[in-house]
Amino acid sequence: MFIEQPARFLRWLYPHAIWRMDPSVKAVYLTFDDGPIPEATPFVLETLARYGIKATFFVVGDNVRKHPEVFQQVVEAGHRIGNHTYNHIGGFRWLSRNYLRNTKKAQELIESLTPDPSPKERGVYTTENNRITDGKGNHAPLLGRGVGGEAPLFRPPHGWMRTLQYKVIRRQGYRIIMWDVVTRDYSKWLTADEVLENVKRYTRNGSIITFHDSLRSIDKLRQILPAALEWLIAQGYEFRVFD
Repeated sequence: MFIEQPARFLRWLYPHAIWRMDPSVKAVYLTFDDGPIPEATPFVLETLARYGIKATFFVVGDNVRKHPEVFQQVVEAGHRIGNHTYNHIGGFRWLSRNYLRNTKKAQELIESLTPDPSPKERGVYTTENNRITDGKGNHAPLLGRGVGGEAPLFRPPHGWMRTLQYKVIRRQGYRIIMWDVVTRDYSKWLTADEVLENVKRYTRNGSIITFHDSLRSIDKLRQILPAALEWLIAQGYEFRVFD
């Protein structure tokens, strides 16, 4: 359970990060990390489209550079986009200035390949709630506009980053999205059935569920993603994306 659901001390380390959404609402938030890649992302998109579900994709900048056509498929399908750094780097292994540059590089590439919102839609991101204001407050620099004018989303690879990195990224206006359930679809020690069981065992109201559109995960996803979606639907969960 330490892995599938985050320990309390992790939430203390990043108190303003989002670990779970409203527990009073029977809804879940599907997220997919580490893509886009042609070997995995199109299958995920096709499966989500079959059920009419939108999700959030935390993309790796270098994968976006290598596979811009796959990235465009994600954008054109109407899914939410998040930043997962340019090179999928761990914050503890990098100097903060280099980690922040890597994150900025990914965001600039994401924004260069997505529609630019109008000045009216763009607004200014505030440090208080990481939402867009009417531009009169000027609480934080407009470093990243996100996709479609929303506040940009960020998820640190491996779920860790230095305190300074966390504070600066939040100050720059990003909403930092963690998770409530890690499916562990990437694990070579788990079978597809065990990954599906993680979804069933740990999902609850407001859960942020993390899958991966990666080479390590795709074999299991082909087996269990439709079954996981059907189970969530049968349980009465609504599927939402971050606003």
